[in-house]
Amino acid sequence: MGKFVIKQTKTGIKFDLKAGNGEVIATSEVYTTEKACRAGIASVQKNAPIAGVEDQTAEGFETLKHPKFEVYKDKAGEFRFRLKATNGQIIAVSEGYKAISGCLNGIDSVKKNADSEITVQEG
Repeated sequence: MGKFVIKQTKTGIKFDLKAGNGEVIATSEVYTTEKACRAGIASVQKNAPIAGVEDQTAEGFETLKHPKFEVYKDKAGEFRFRLKATNGQIIAVSEGYKAISGCLNGIDSVKKNADSEITVQEG
């Protein structure tokens, strides 16, 4: 089972969603308060399991309604995803993947681990 890890950064507070093996599968924006960060986690927990997958790398892709995972290519040519809530706001993003299959596996992992426990990393 995965877990959400809340941690302090130089500019605020953010969360990482980690898979059972400890790998980070999604990261949040930086929030100003822990309360806001926890609200972001709650949004992932609510939206990830029901979100569709919009593959923006496919020609003539179908635009889906929110919530959704958007799959896209970054400037380096790697595949990434972002999870958008029902209001269209980005609530979590992935690292870069060399292959689309890895990116899609990351999305599946977020969906599976969305109901994970929350821990706060000290220091």
